[in-house]
Amino acid sequence: MSIHGPILRRLISAPWRTVAVDDRRSWRAGAMLTAAVNLADELSGVNRSDTLGVMLPTGGAFPVAALAGWMLGKTIVPLNYLLAREELEYVIHHSGADTVVTAGPLLEHMKHEPAGARLVRLETLPLARFPAPVRPRGADDGDLAAILYTSGTEGRPKGVMLTHGNLRANIRQIQQWIHFTRRDSLFGVLPQFHSFGFTVLTLLPLSVGCGVAYEARFTPARIVRRLAERRPTVLVAIPSMYNALLSVKDATPADFASLRLLVSGGEPLPRPLFERFRERFGKEIQEGYGLTETAPVTNWLRPGNGPFGTVGLPLPEIEERIVDLDTGRALPPNRDGEVRIKGPNVMKGYFRDPDATREAFDDDGFFRTGDIGRLDARGRLAITGREKEMIIVGGENVFPREIEDVLGRHESVGACGVIGVADPMRGEEPVAFVEVEDGRAFDERALRAFCRSNLASYKVPRRIHAVDALPKGPTGKVLRRALRDLLPDAGPAADLNAQERTRTSTP
Repeated sequence: MSIHGPILRRLISAPWRTVAVDDRRSWRAGAMLTAAVNLADELSGVNRSDTLGVMLPTGGAFPVAALAGWMLGKTIVPLNYLLAREELEYVIHHSGADTVVTAGPLLEHMKHEPAGARLVRLETLPLARFPAPVRPRGADDGDLAAILYTSGTEGRPKGVMLTHGNLRANIRQIQQWIHFTRRDSLFGVLPQFHSFGFTVLTLLPLSVGCGVAYEARFTPARIVRRLAERRPTVLVAIPSMYNALLSVKDATPADFASLRLLVSGGEPLPRPLFERFRERFGKEIQEGYGLTETAPVTNWLRPGNGPFGTVGLPLPEIEERIVDLDTGRALPPNRDGEVRIKGPNVMKGYFRDPDATREAFDDDGFFRTGDIGRLDARGRLAITGREKEMIIVGGENVFPREIEDVLGRHESVGACGVIGVADPMRGEEPVAFVEVEDGRAFDERALRAFCRSNLASYKVPRRIHAVDALPKGPTGKVLRRALRDLLPDAGPAADLNAQERTRTSTP
């Protein structure tokens, strides 16, 4: 069964119901359905490839574009508008999308149409007219619904293939675990190209009949006002957002009174933040866990379901095991090892990358997360570190290699290494170390500008240090762990405590 079939039926059954509110408008079910059908009609004449790029700000227009693509039997490719143009063009080309649905505010990222792809501006189309005669196509569980690109260990993004069955399974699992009703209303600012925003803030409310309110930009004072005005029952955010809400001086417990659930994912939830939020607003933040490859939610700590420091039990239909890093054998409770996951929500594989797909699964079909954790005697998962050298910046995953590849192209850089260090606002930030080529001058500002022109802004190193020699192994590989000793403020505070790292992977 398709992901869009149940959504379309809900929209048809109650066309007068408000299903979404964003910065620009309120979306009644009938208006969303009409817009999706008309957009599908417009796209049918231009979108010849099997994939459809969607680059839109957070809001009700995103599901309109997704529904239109699925009606035509297309695979949706949510595009990260925070990426640099070169990165965006790579994703569009790699996915094979010949059409990108976008809007005026985001066209600054695409000053020209990417080679082989056409830009369709949503706001210029007559989407409110009487619905066009489009017959929606169905889909089977194994058919591709979306390709979400996530930072790759080798520098290039990898396309995570999620099927209609994967997405339907994760919505079913979340619904069985949390029991959303039509009386619930969700609120969030997360980008919908991110797996967290894609599934939890977009597909979940439309599938179960909840309302949802979107904000395209995160401005703490404005978010507090909107919470007080719209009275949602569920807030979906990342820890750095919750931390920023604490900075709103005139915020009171009354502003958060309507919330029955405050959900956190995407980056570690520090205990001091959890405790400060509870003390000031009388609300406990529940932490979840998952990855883009798992569609994404695998664990969700329900209220009263476990101590702080765990992400709770696995959702229904999901198997989790902890294995020894050397032998791959399953470990008993309270032993640290790699977290591996199996279930109907786990991805089909990486798009056009069969080698990476094979490496991602073990012989028993469990997905290798690369995260380190332990299960207690009751089966609750705690994430205690990670095997992969990944940096989490404001909920977005960044691999050192992709920054190093860019820095290494600069004429003044002989060799370089990148690590993540703790940042109170964004969780972590990338910091770079470079060996300067003989005869060249070190110019940190120029290097940062070079990175900014080739990378998304959140990937640009906050600091770049020149060193005489980088620590290297016998083969000449830079030893990233040893780079921490080169930090000017090296010490316990220079690194994010590995006991507080979780991941709801990237988009």
